[in-house]
Amino acid sequence: MRILITDGDNRASLAIVRSLGRLGHTIIVCDKHLPSLASVSRYSSAKFIYPDPVSKPQEFVDSIIKYISEHKVDIVLPVADVTTLLISKHRHMLPNFCHFPFSDFETISQAADKNYVMKMAASLDVPVPKTFELTGKSEISKLPDNLSYPVVLKPARSRIKIDDGWHFTSVGYADNYVDLVSTLERKSEYEFPILLQERIYGPGIGIFMCCNHGEIIATFSHRRLREKPPSGGVSVLRESIPIDPDAKRYSEKLLKKLNWHGVAMVEFKLDNRDRQVKLMEINGRFWGSLQLAIDAGVDFPALLISTIEHNNIKPVINYRTGVKSRWFWGDVDALLMRFLKSKKELQLPENSDGVLRTFIKFFKLWEKDMHYEVLSLKDIRPWLLETRRWFIK
Repeated sequence: MRILITDGDNRASLAIVRSLGRLGHTIIVCDKHLPSLASVSRYSSAKFIYPDPVSKPQEFVDSIIKYISEHKVDIVLPVADVTTLLISKHRHMLPNFCHFPFSDFETISQAADKNYVMKMAASLDVPVPKTFELTGKSEISKLPDNLSYPVVLKPARSRIKIDDGWHFTSVGYADNYVDLVSTLERKSEYEFPILLQERIYGPGIGIFMCCNHGEIIATFSHRRLREKPPSGGVSVLRESIPIDPDAKRYSEKLLKKLNWHGVAMVEFKLDNRDRQVKLMEINGRFWGSLQLAIDAGVDFPALLISTIEHNNIKPVINYRTGVKSRWFWGDVDALLMRFLKSKKELQLPENSDGVLRTFIKFFKLWEKDMHYEVLSLKDIRPWLLETRRWFIK
């Protein structure tokens, strides 16, 4: 099959290209610029540049549709949030011969709305952090007195469509009431609603699933060992673990309620206070650490493609635990942050590792079942490109 993969600089895109390329599919990689990590892979057969989907969304869609039509692409796989939302919204424009193995636009939008997800979770008895919804700046004066600090400021949407394109939001923290009000007043009105949540201290747990119209056909889990930034963000070192039964049960409830089709990551944190998992969010797309699942034995890209050709798919639930995946240059960035900033600046708890211990852990470069996410001796060019970029940034 001819498969078009967007967001070629995304590490998940590289994992998809390697997975499906090894299976013999013809892979076309596209992005807003070239070269990209995935486009220089030995498994990439063709590539092209599209207009920036953030600043030129309609031009991006037109470019994708034109390429698919002219080159008879069988499957299109968007990877990032914006490209997934745009292609799902315009899937009616795709030629009949091209498959888009994801949920409809309304369902994807619901999963991307943290406010909607929190309310849905509460209705399904899925534990969530204590949450207060702030619908607009006019409500800042009505902040409740019982907020526990530090409080997490979490915009309902990570990506917001505005007149001149897309706005990327981020999670923030406030240590006290004055800090909270000051931070909220600097927000633009379109960033609301914003969820004010208690901060949950504990390890993050990701439940990764592939669904065939609501039926779970693959399940995988990992824990984050290190992140960038260190207080919580993109994982740079993670390890496959047995599936937490509560997190699995809650994830199934949520995705079945959405009648989800395609891949999704349901993110939890294990609360150190009561040892109960608390829902953080749903990411209805491929995730950055996808390569770990493949290394551990759950090939999500291949499973997703199989939903197009088969209805009765045997669920995949067994995989190797204790497998680690490391994004090396991301880990270097995290190490530098830890050296250059204090625990307070990084929003780290006092009992977190000190600089020396962080340094020692970083230099544990090789161990049993350790894999490097981008570095592959069988496909070295993506690693060389990423390394060159790191040194000139």
